[in-house]
This record gives sequence, C-alpha cells and structure tokens, in this order.
Amino acid sequence: MSTRQRLVVVGHGMVGHRFVQAAVERGLTDTHDIVVVGEEPRPAYDRVALTSYFAASGPEELSLLPEGSYGHPAVELRLATEVTALDPQARTITLGDGAMAAGAVGGGEVLAYDQLVLATGAAPFVPPVPGRELDGCFVYRTIEDLDAIRAASAHATAGVVIGGGLLGLEAANALVQLGLETHVVEMAPRLMPVQLDDAGGRTLVSHIAKLGVQVHTGVATEAITGDGSVSGLALRGGDGIDAQVVVFSAGIRPRDALAREAGLDLAERGGVLVDEQCRTSDARIWAIGECAAPGGRMYGLVAPGYDMAEVVVDALLGGAGAFTGADMSTKLKLLGVDVASFGDAFATTEGSLELVYSDAVAGVYKKLVVSDDGTRLLGGILVGDAAAYGVLRPMVSSGIALPENPEELILPGSRGGGAGSGAAALPDEAQICSCNNVSKGEILAAVDESGEHRCEDVAGVKACTGAGTTCGSCVGSVKAIIEDHFARTGKEVSRALCEHFALSRQELFDVVSVHGYRTFDAIVDAHGSGRGCDICKPAIASILASQLGTHVLAPENATLQDTNDAYLANIQKNGTYSVVPRIPGGEITPEKLIVIGEVARDFDLYTKITGGQRIDLFGARLEQLPAIWGRLVEAGFESGHAYGKSLRTVKSCVGSTWCRYGVQDSVGMAIALELRYRGLRSPHKLKGGVSGCARECAEARAKDFGVIATEKGWNLYVGGNGGATPAHAQLLAGDLDDERLVRYLDRFLMYYIRTADRLQRTAPWIDSLEGGLDRVREVVVDDALGLGSELEAEMSRHVAGYFDEWRATIEDPAKLARFVSFVNAPGTPDPNISFDVERDQIKPRNQASHPVVEPVSLGSSIGVGAPA
Repeated sequence: MSTRQRLVVVGHGMVGHRFVQAAVERGLTDTHDIVVVGEEPRPAYDRVALTSYFAASGPEELSLLPEGSYGHPAVELRLATEVTALDPQARTITLGDGAMAAGAVGGGEVLAYDQLVLATGAAPFVPPVPGRELDGCFVYRTIEDLDAIRAASAHATAGVVIGGGLLGLEAANALVQLGLETHVVEMAPRLMPVQLDDAGGRTLVSHIAKLGVQVHTGVATEAITGDGSVSGLALRGGDGIDAQVVVFSAGIRPRDALAREAGLDLAERGGVLVDEQCRTSDARIWAIGECAAPGGRMYGLVAPGYDMAEVVVDALLGGAGAFTGADMSTKLKLLGVDVASFGDAFATTEGSLELVYSDAVAGVYKKLVVSDDGTRLLGGILVGDAAAYGVLRPMVSSGIALPENPEELILPGSRGGGAGSGAAALPDEAQICSCNNVSKGEILAAVDESGEHRCEDVAGVKACTGAGTTCGSCVGSVKAIIEDHFARTGKEVSRALCEHFALSRQELFDVVSVHGYRTFDAIVDAHGSGRGCDICKPAIASILASQLGTHVLAPENATLQDTNDAYLANIQKNGTYSVVPRIPGGEITPEKLIVIGEVARDFDLYTKITGGQRIDLFGARLEQLPAIWGRLVEAGFESGHAYGKSLRTVKSCVGSTWCRYGVQDSVGMAIALELRYRGLRSPHKLKGGVSGCARECAEARAKDFGVIATEKGWNLYVGGNGGATPAHAQLLAGDLDDERLVRYLDRFLMYYIRTADRLQRTAPWIDSLEGGLDRVREVVVDDALGLGSELEAEMSRHVAGYFDEWRATIEDPAKLARFVSFVNAPGTPDPNISFDVERDQIKPRNQASHPVVEPVSLGSSIGVGAPA
C-alpha cells in the first residue's frame, strides 16, 4: 500500500513556483505527489520585472519555468485552471473550466488533497470611482493586462495611472514606453508614501517631471469620464485630465475568497490568518505569499513570500522553521531613477537620529537613520543615487558598527563608505540578497565549494544560491564579494560579459573575427547558453556591425538592437522620434538649409541646432520617418547616426579659411575625418573635434579624439569624454602631417573597438589598460604589437563598405514594414487621422491628408506626402 500523499498548490505565481522548487530541491517529492493549479494561461513569470515585457521578444523572456514543466515525475502542473471551491472537511478542491493537464476531466473536477498550500496572491484594488467600467480602464498585474494596455495605447495619445506607489510608477513607466503622454495621480501628498518621506518624494517628483510624466499629488479622482470609452479624468477640486487610457494601481488586496468561503480564519484587514509556520486554522491547509497574513499582517513583496514558501516546505519535512517577519527594503529603478528604502526609513525607533544629504540641483536625496549613540544604522532612504544600497541595507540587518563619521556613507563620491566599509567588509551573517535570503557567508561558501558545484562567477553564484535572481538590486554587492574573495586568494576575477557568455566583450570580438559568425544564434550556440539578455544582445549586435558592416535591420540581427537602433532614430519622451541628418564639420550649403527648413515646416517638426553643429528635427511619428528620410536623402543628406553607438560628429571651428588666428584648415580636416569614420560601430558613442589653432574653439580636448592645429601640423589628443564623468583628452602624438594623423586615428579607433568593454567610453577604457595612455601610445604610435597594418586594413574595409542606413531602409520594402504607428494597422494609416505634434504632447485631430509610406525610388520624384 502506497504511503505517498498528495499535496495541492493553488496558485502558480512567483511564490507558488518557489514553493515547488524548494519542495523538489529538499526532497519533499520523495513522499508527496504535487499538483500545481495555476489560473493564468502560462507558467510562473517574473512579475517584479513586468514592465520589461514591452522590451522583450515574448513572454518566455520573463518565464521562471521556460520549459513549461518541472520535468519531475512527482510534479503535475495545470494551467488556465481556476479553483472554484474548497472543502476543508472533505479535503477537496473543485476545478473550473480549462484544466490543461493530459487526462484532466475539465470543469467541475473534484481533486482530493492530503495537504493544501494556498498561494493565490493578491488582486489590484480598483476604488469605487464612477466610470471605472468604461473601455480603456485597466489594472496592472498580469501579462494579459499589459497586452490589453498596449493594444489600447495604439489608439491613444495620453494615459493616467491612479496611484503613485511602487506599482503605480512601474505602470507609468509602461505608458511612457508605449509613447503616451503620461500622468500619475496620487491621493497622498507625495509619491511612494509607504517608502519615502516628504523630501524624498519631492526629489523623486523632480526626476519624473523631467522625463515628461506629469505628477498630481494630494488629489483624488472624482470620476472617469467618457461615453462608452475613457476620454478623461475628473479630479476633485481641480482641473481634469484628457486621457484615453486609465490604469488603476491603488494598492492590492489579498485573494482570500476561497479561504473565506471555506470558513478559514482571516485577518482583520484581509488575508488568510496563519501562524509562524504559515499554517491556517485548518491543520492541513497552509497559506503563503500575498494571500497570507502572518500575525495579521499582509506582506506585499516577493521576498517575504519566498521565506514563507521555505518555511512551509521545512514544516512538511518535520522541521521547526518559523516566519517571524521580513525585510521590507526595496530598491528599484523607476523611470530611470534609482530609488531605495530600507530598515526604519521613517525614524520610528525611539531616540533615533537622522543624517540627511540633499542636492536639489543634482536631484539626489539621501537619509540615514542611526541609533541615538550613532553606532548602528537603523534604516534609510536613497533617491537619485542608490549605489550605496547594496552595502547599507546589509549593515542594518547585520548590526555592523558604523564608521566614526557615518555621514561619509552618503556624501558625494562614496559608494557605501571608505576603506573597509564595502560589501566585502560585511560579516558573513550579513544578508546580501533579501529576496532569496542569501547571506554573504553562503555566497562565499558557494565560491569555495570544490568539485563540479563550485561557482566561478556571478552567474554561477546566482544559479547556486539564487542571490540576485529576483529584483537584481544586490548583484553589484555579489560581484564585489566574489571579486574581493578571488583577489585575496590570488584567483583571477571573471570578466564574463553576462551570465549567458563566459567570455568578455574583447574575447567575443576575437571569436566572431576568427570564426566568421554572422548571427547571434550562431554565437550563443557555440560559445554561450540561454536566449541572451539586454546586456549581451546589444553588445553582440555592435560587434557584428563593427566587423560585418551589414545593415542593423538585417532580419537575422534586427531583434538585437535597442529602441533607437531598431528605428534608426532617437525616441523622445513623448513617443515621437528625432531625425538628425549628417552635416560633416558643420559645413552646409544654403540649398541644403532650405531643404531642412522645408521638411521641418511640412512635417511640423521642432528644430534645434546641437552642440555638434547639426540640426535636430524633433516630433516625427514612427510612420513618418521614411518619408522624412526620403526628402533628406534626395537632397544629398544621410543618416547622422545620432541613434547609434557609433561616430556622432566631428566638430570644427572655421580654421584658417576664415579665422585670423587659424593655422590649419580645421573644417576640411573635420569633414574628411567624419566622412571616413561615419557609421563606425563601437562599444560606446564616439565624438571628435578639430580646432584650427591653440585657442581651441572646437573644444577638441573634450572629445574621444581631438585634433588641434599647430604651425607644424596636428596634435592628436585621445580619451576626452563629456557627460556625467567628464575627462580631458591627453596628447597621444604631436606635429603630425595629414597622413600620419589619419593612420594613428585608424589604429586608435580600431584598437578601442577591439578591446574595450561594453558601453565603455574611451576615457575609462584607457584607464583600464595596464600602462594606460603609455600602452595606447606603444600600440598605436610605436606599433609594439605589430598590429598597425592589420588595424589600418580593418578601418579601410569599413570605409570601403560604408552605406547610408536611411537610404538602404527606404529602398527595402521588408525594412519599411517596421515603420507603422499602430500594431493593428500595418498598411497605409487611416486617412481620417492626423496628428498635431507639439513640444510637450501629441494631440490627434481629424484631417483628410496623411503621409503615405511606400518604398522610395531615389532616382525619381519622392513618392511620399507630408501633412497638409
């Protein structure tokens, strides 16, 4: 007679999945058969990273179970199946329609259990606002919700998120990605009221406002207006908001209906009441995750749910583990802004003190809460710069002593303090990954493990311990711990590109060169694993573009590109695109200026002269891009590659042609260099400058390569970068004639492209080389490695193979097919719809004419129209 028991898990979200994983790993399947019933049509997926779904190639990229099953004979997974009833006395559940397991009876099937785990999660709260039933109202919880929001956004210009908490800002991020004018309405006086104080909330608002999101705090929604579908929001005591999409993100409520109807005890504010082992009022029923209320409290983060899952597996195995509370720390990058809250962020501990650093100009707010004697860190808030979070949060949980001057932990330039205060200095018991409850000691144990289970790098530690696999905020600390440990033990630190490739970018560049690979799939099959990620895909796309010179929208590699490269234009905050034609050296004829003016007028584009001596045209819609390119290409313009990790511009002064101080023709040299290096794909963007004399009007020393005229020729400077980490270029060689200048530049750029890390500008690349600039000089000027001719030949191949990506796109119907605004309208746009493109928003208007996008024959008149 079999002694095996049946364990049924109701719910297959992240927490339900973690329970099954733990049950298999810890041997519960030796005595139990597990049946998992999931209501959604797909296996568990990473709901924490839900917004990234819009950038993913499909739902499988978020899947926590990409194979679709657990591959264990004791585990059965049933999807798209609702549990309609629970009978604790009979120890059965009743299933609704849609059971997908082989041999399932379907609707009305009654399934007996010996043990039952409720992991039903939570549901979005939709406040009782009039109009909430209108078409265009959504919640933000599942992939199906996001699909519905995306479909509705294709016909909308503006969206509103009701709720300014964590999920509300994630939803706002989704609307921004979909190109909508975005508003956030929050009843509390600040954003993220549960995590941030007033000052932190104000700092966050300042960041989000710069991104084009309009924030309305301290206001309530009176009604959603519209006739059948949403047309706007009415705010209590204020102006309304015009919008066609409304997303509710006003909190969550535990899904406890099954337990309620079955008579199980519930917490006062909802949720299934459980003890420290997560056992309900019925000894055979357990509850974990957001549907559970240990001690009467619901926990709305994934990390406490994971802890509960482990506790229940332990209890079923006869252990005595207990859930006694959870770390509610959070760190997210919301709309591109770092935000973190940890420990006692609101200084509720008696006698606690606050240390605050605020820089309104930089948009940085940092607060530490310390004990009354200043020896212990109790909590904190970080907005705008959360780099120190990986060190500060474990200091709270481990009780490590604060440094003598704790303010150093948050002052500019710090990353968690001075020497001895980084992640590597934390005690072994410090919790590094709060989502998966992984300590520093467990990370070191995984690294020190001998044999086949030893973890050699971050990817290995993630696989072995689970650290960094959920929200990812601790990955930097994990990496620092591993590198410090390897450095102390004399082991070489891994420079793997990401968890899918053990090779560095430089090694991958060499692999592609030697083997002649032409696709990402061929490279990952031969040298990697998995399906790739947003680190390795663009990096390999850049490598292939550098070596092959093929069009970035070639079918085999188009899906590797980021948003800008994917459409050969820069997406702006309102969802439109900018068009930047190349103007080498800033030199332009009156005829070409007239063409740019006419295009800007005809397409109603905002124009701006850039610091790189070009003219930006802003406000183009996606389907208008080929028409605009066609007009510009026919006039002799080409892509300025403002969207790519490639050469942008070579700036120049007027030089000896016009300036009384000029000693060389800086304009002519700038034009020659820009035309030589145009389209050159590189690890990061490249900028150049040529000044006609030492007065340096072209600011050449602020560029990746700068050329300054002398009486004897040219001085070549390299490694200058502007932006967030400015660096002055350094002199590589002096008094060069034209030929030697070009030769050294060819070598320098190709050496950089070959050996730099992903997204590494020239300044940090030079700093990372052993020997720094001296090493660059040895390779480029002295040809110490004998690579000079080879590097020059590679550049010559690039120059010979150059083609204009705009022209190549408008002449190719397959590539043109990408340029449609509406996913359900792949052909000619609706002739009754046009758009007004303004500086801050896009508003539709009824108008008879609309640009028609067709393949363009550049040898005849352009077959595209412009708005009337």
